[in-house]
Amino acid sequence: MQSSRRNHDAASPALGILLMLAITLILAVLVLLMFHLPYLYDSSIPAIFKITNIRHTNEHGALNYDSYMVVMNTGTTGYRNANLYAMTYRNGINLDCRIETLNGHDFIPTHHFKIQTMGGPGSRGTIWNPIELIFIDFKDGTFHPGDLVTFDVYDNSTKQIISRHTYTA
Repeated sequence: MQSSRRNHDAASPALGILLMLAITLILAVLVLLMFHLPYLYDSSIPAIFKITNIRHTNEHGALNYDSYMVVMNTGTTGYRNANLYAMTYRNGINLDCRIETLNGHDFIPTHHFKIQTMGGPGSRGTIWNPIELIFIDFKDGTFHPGDLVTFDVYDNSTKQIISRHTYTA
């Protein structure tokens, strides 16, 4: 009688190991999400300046991973483009190509920042008005199809982020 009572009270070592593994995996996933989610989406930051296209082909249609990005002001007000700077992320990793100004006349292209040229109606003049576009030609090979690209725009005077948009290249 006593031996059958012992079997009901005993804990299974296999069940304990499975439970420990499940808890460990859940905690690992939570830690990963905690570090990666801010780059993917933050509902408190509006998407005023949205990526509308990332081109992977050259002007003749040949695939060369051109990395030509088009960004539109989808907001309702104009912004002083000289007072804006941008940071770009690929799959949550900073590309180290800070765009010091979104004014095309003040922008100086350099291979050090991985951007060849910038232009478009939003970068001309002093104001980037609603529905105007800015074209940013990154160094070829910067983006590949399927990359998750995040474009953050900051106000230079306050150093505060004013727009974040994520786009699948």
